[in-house]
Amino acid sequence: MQDETELLKKRLLELTHRAFSQQRYTYSEFLTLAEQDALLGMKFDAGAAPLTLLGGYDGAERQIARFGDAALCGYEEAPPLSYIAVTPLSQKFADALTHRDFLGALMALGVRRSVLGDILLQDNSACLVCLESISGFIVGEFSQVKRTSVRCQVLDALPDIAVREPEARSVNVASQRLDALVAAVYKLSRSESQALIVQGKVHVNSRLTENASHEPGPGDIVSVRGLGRFVYDGAGRETKKGRLFVDVRVY
Repeated sequence: MQDETELLKKRLLELTHRAFSQQRYTYSEFLTLAEQDALLGMKFDAGAAPLTLLGGYDGAERQIARFGDAALCGYEEAPPLSYIAVTPLSQKFADALTHRDFLGALMALGVRRSVLGDILLQDNSACLVCLESISGFIVGEFSQVKRTSVRCQVLDALPDIAVREPEARSVNVASQRLDALVAAVYKLSRSESQALIVQGKVHVNSRLTENASHEPGPGDIVSVRGLGRFVYDGAGRETKKGRLFVDVRVY
C-alpha cells in the first residue's frame, strides 16, 4: 500500500511539473478519498501548477486532479469528463439494480475503476461520470447489467434529478467535535463514531482525519466510509442544558 501511494505521488508530481513547464492543463484519473488525502498532503515546490479537484458536480466523492489554471495556461479548458445515462430497455422486466450491479458489470467489461467517477442512481437507472477517453467504449459495449439489457447515451451534463440534493437537518450535539457530529448524523454512539475515526474511515474535505476532537468549520464536507457524507453548516442555538443545535446537509 505504501509503495502504491508513493507511485501515485510520483505520477501526480510529474503531472504538476508538466503543466507548469508546458503551460497546459494536465489531469489525473479519478482519485479515491484516500488518494485525494495523499495528494492534498503533498508538499509541492515552486515548479508546481495550481491544483483543482473535479468530480463533475458539487459534492462528488471520486474526483480527478487538474493541474493548471487560466492564469498559468492562458486559456480556459473544460475538464475531460463525460456523463452517460444508463437505462433498462424495459423497466417492466428489469432487475432491481444497485450501485454494485452497475459497477460490477462495467468492471466485467475490463473498465478500470480509476476511469470511473461517481455512479448516481435514479429510478433503477444510472448516470455515470467517467473520463472522456473511455466514454465511447462504454456506450458501444455496455449493454447488460445482471440479466437486464440496458442502453447508454452520452449527456451534455448531469440532469438535475440525478444529483440528489442533500437533506437539511438540525441535530442536537454535546459539542462541535467530529465524533459528536458523526454520532448525531448517523445515530451512532460516541464510541462507535470514535471507532470509525480511529479506523481511518472519516475524511474532512478529502483529508483523512483521525482526531476525534477535531472541529469542522462551516462548509466542510465530512465523508464516512460505508455511511455517506454530509456538509457541516455550523452551530445554531444553545439549549438550556448547554447542548447545541447544529445545521448539516446529509447526502
